Amino acid sequence: MRYGLRIAVWLLAIWGGLSLVGAVLIGGYLAYRFGPGNRDKVDTASPHDVRFVLNWCGLGDDRIEKVLHSYRSARALCGDHLDAYAIRISHVTVKELTENTEVFQDQWYRGDQVPKIVDEAVGFAGMFLHRDEIAWFPREEELRSNDIYVYPSHIDFHGVQPVTVEIIFVRPSDKTVFFFSGKT
Repeated sequence: MRYGLRIAVWLLAIWGGLSLVGAVLIGGYLAYRFGPGNRDKVDTASPHDVRFVLNWCGLGDDRIEKVLHSYRSARALCGDHLDAYAIRISHVTVKELTENTEVFQDQWYRGDQVPKIVDEAVGFAGMFLHRDEIAWFPREEELRSNDIYVYPSHIDFHGVQPVTVEIIFVRPSDKTVFFFSGKT
């Protein structure tokens, strides 16, 4: 009888430990998912917050005049997100966007002349562009036009489908830079 009581105590202790771990994990998930730090942020970005966009594509953050729009979605536990910015800059010319044409260098592409891999990334971005939160972002048809220049910053594929895209667009006519970052 004494031996059976010990086994029961150990089993209840193990069950209690597993229940505690489960409760902590579920509580942590709920706090992450619905907590105050994981909310959509609309039009809150400052020029300091978006300077990485112009530095990544080589234009330089000293051109930033104003952040016109910004949207940062809440993060899913596995990192799924949508971030988009519209940034007014002081100057940009088509010549500076097109002068680097080395094959294996980072470069800008005219929207209607992108290589296949960049075309896939633009199509991926296009899946998000119907959302009301970013109604100010150019639609896919405009992104594929000769008025827009495209800078592919980061593209991850799962097989032949893009799953993560960070891409920068410039519309020289009104000196506006658009940034898109999405993961599914």
